[in-house]
Amino acid sequence: MSFHKNLITLSIFSVLTPAAFANTESSSTQLETIQLQAHPLVQTAADFAVADHVIDQKTLAERSTTIGDAMADELGVYSNQYGSGSSRPVIRGQDGPRVKVLQHASETADVSTLSPDHAITVDPILAKQVEIIRGPSTLLYGAGTVGGLVNVTDQKIPTQMPNNGLEGQVGLRYNTGSDEKLVSAGVTAALSDQFALRIEGSKRKANDYITPNYWVEHHHTEVHVEPDGSTHTHEHEELVKERRVGNTFAEGQTVNIGGSWIHDRGFVGVSYSNRQDKYGLPGHSHEYHGCVLHDDHFHGCPTPNSNAVEEHAHSGPWVDLESHRYDLRTELDQPFAGFDKLRAHASFTDYEHNELEENKVISNFKSKGYDARLELVHKPLAGWEGVFGTQFSQHEIDLTGQKEKHDDHYHEAVPMPDTKTQKYSLFGLEHKQFGDVHVELGARFDHQKVKADSDIKDYSGTGVSASAAANWQFAPNYKLSLTGSHQQRLPVAQELYADGLHFATNTYEVGNPDLDKETSNNLELGLHYEADKLDYSLHVYHNWFDDYIYGATVAQKGNLRGVEYTQDKAKFYGTEAKLGYQLSPDYKLSVFGDYVRGEIDNQNAPRVPAGRLGTKVDANFADGWSGMAEYYRVFKQDKIAAYEQETEGYNMVNVGVAYAGNYANKQDYRVYFKANNLLDDEVYSHASFLSHIPQVGRNFTVGVEFGF
Repeated sequence: MSFHKNLITLSIFSVLTPAAFANTESSSTQLETIQLQAHPLVQTAADFAVADHVIDQKTLAERSTTIGDAMADELGVYSNQYGSGSSRPVIRGQDGPRVKVLQHASETADVSTLSPDHAITVDPILAKQVEIIRGPSTLLYGAGTVGGLVNVTDQKIPTQMPNNGLEGQVGLRYNTGSDEKLVSAGVTAALSDQFALRIEGSKRKANDYITPNYWVEHHHTEVHVEPDGSTHTHEHEELVKERRVGNTFAEGQTVNIGGSWIHDRGFVGVSYSNRQDKYGLPGHSHEYHGCVLHDDHFHGCPTPNSNAVEEHAHSGPWVDLESHRYDLRTELDQPFAGFDKLRAHASFTDYEHNELEENKVISNFKSKGYDARLELVHKPLAGWEGVFGTQFSQHEIDLTGQKEKHDDHYHEAVPMPDTKTQKYSLFGLEHKQFGDVHVELGARFDHQKVKADSDIKDYSGTGVSASAAANWQFAPNYKLSLTGSHQQRLPVAQELYADGLHFATNTYEVGNPDLDKETSNNLELGLHYEADKLDYSLHVYHNWFDDYIYGATVAQKGNLRGVEYTQDKAKFYGTEAKLGYQLSPDYKLSVFGDYVRGEIDNQNAPRVPAGRLGTKVDANFADGWSGMAEYYRVFKQDKIAAYEQETEGYNMVNVGVAYAGNYANKQDYRVYFKANNLLDDEVYSHASFLSHIPQVGRNFTVGVEFGF
């Protein structure tokens, strides 16, 4: 079978390389002028010591509606997908609070860092672009994101008047893997010479997704009645092949309304966003409802009921989510003497989701988040250009759960007490050119208070982080970069105060209010070459942690693990590389790969993705045609942590073709088709808590976009 699949792969590429199946555009664009919306300074590609990736709107239109899956094709990035409704990016082996996801440079204020089954409330389909930011620039928005951070740039507040008073876009998409139907639309209208209104939205509905060779264990109970009237039961198990992965459905909608007053020196605008989602939680097991962790053992656990396991596995819990968000943004050129620009942003988010089983609420999560930041870009001082600013955020999380009985009394089963986190920050970024060397310096100061609604002591801590990067153009077309940082990440509320079952991760978590700040020292070396036909880049990095915060397993009962948050030494290191060659004016061939290795206390770190190596052909033809064909191999992950299982490798073959043209009044449109996982290979993601649940099999996407 392996030889057969490889033969198919080689056949596809032998046909597609000289012929015509190729790509809309490359999945991520290395722009000569890096148009980072989150970055407060206007810089060229040569100004960045570490390459930043920008994923444009056309590429996002063909990708997943969850941010982790939408970014999983980028170098160094994987996804910890949890069904079709939720996923977070995993960057260089880091996830959770170490990979900050921003909504237009501000906090999302949801509860996605508490558990992988909690969705991040950003919509890649409505985004203008998604940016991966690395180097000193990350300290403008947070500390401890040593692999990089993600900024999802939206369009809901206009920053300039629309051409001819009206512009917009409509998109339709269908995918066979989950029968997904997606529609999105956005329009910006000039209501006067200086006021613009933006209205946009998306709506999606998807069934459980298909997958190959998926066998599910069914439990059966038979009751036999004897002639004397007595009964006895017999239980047995049976493996049944399923076409679809149960409880992976997802549906949702997003509506954004924004308006702004636009003048010669900037703009001021406001917006309102409403997001609603309903999605299944595959792999959930409430078999251990009632278990409580004490030291190194569990007590109070019910006797496993096989019938109950089957019921939960197939009817399954699901999430009902709703979020309301309000934003205020302003930008002013030449605000006062000595400064080129002032930027300010404030937001309030009111978030809530219920987790339900059989339409009964078993837990409720509420979150209220406030975020405000002010930036000032100063005029050059002795050749130094830069920005400094301040930020304040407050995040309140309230949890309620169903009642559980222990020792003849009832208590509310929640994984964490209610908490309020406040953070005050100062930050700055400076850069200057010294001959052939460009230097960038960044710093951040954070002071955080976390208050828990319990008898546990409150947390108060301060972190100071600094980063420096040098970018040396030592020869024409060549660039050598070195980036170093010392970062201090303050623990989040979950790491301090967790105390309860997490069914999504099959763990009972206990926080540690005595945690110290997490300190890391980080180095990255990069080499870039770019000429007319040949270009390549190579990055190697190493992160050393002195007080890495993680959940250490201290007890196990069946598949349930008891974990306690603690700190230890850790290190993560790896490499990313890409080589491209322009075969002809129409065709470009690329080879790419990445690898990361993680260790905590000299033991393998959990959920570290395996290495990846692949090749891709991009083509841009005349008359609006374009396309792509790619193959990559994700290798077996056998460097596993305790209580993990090895994850088999897989082959991925994707092809696509697109056509862009004009219709009435020279308005543009675009039609695209993609075939994903053409080999119908079995895909298991080691970076996911559901590494035993297969991902979607062979599927096809067709879509159309109209611009006006």
